[in-house]
Amino acid sequence: MSAIENNSTRSSFFPKSDVKSKNIKSPVPSEINLKRNDPSRKAFLDKFSEKDAKVDIPEGIKDFSRIKKLVDSTPEPNNMDKIAQLKNAIKSGTYEVNYDGLADKLLASEF
Repeated sequence: MSAIENNSTRSSFFPKSDVKSKNIKSPVPSEINLKRNDPSRKAFLDKFSEKDAKVDIPEGIKDFSRIKKLVDSTPEPNNMDKIAQLKNAIKSGTYEVNYDGLADKLLASEF
C-alpha cells in the first residue's frame, strides 16, 4: 500500500482522511456554521480576525489604479489622417524638416 493510500499518513486536506482519530482540532469553532449576514456572524468574524494583519493602501496607489483603468478604457488615437497628410507632403516635396527640433531630440536622447 502506498503512502497516499495509507490513511495514517494523510493530512486533513484529503477528504477521506481520519481527522477525528488524530485529535486534530479545527482552528475555527463550530460557530462558523452561523447564517450569512447574521450580526452574530459578523461579530464572530471580527473577533476571529482581529489579530490578522491590516493593510492600508496609500492614496497615491489608489489614484494610479484609477488613472490606469481610465487609460486602459480609452480608445487608441486614430492618426491615419495625420499620416496621410505627411505622406502627401513628402510625395509632393512640400514637407519641411525642422532641423533645430530634430537636433534637440537627438541631443536629448544622448543625455
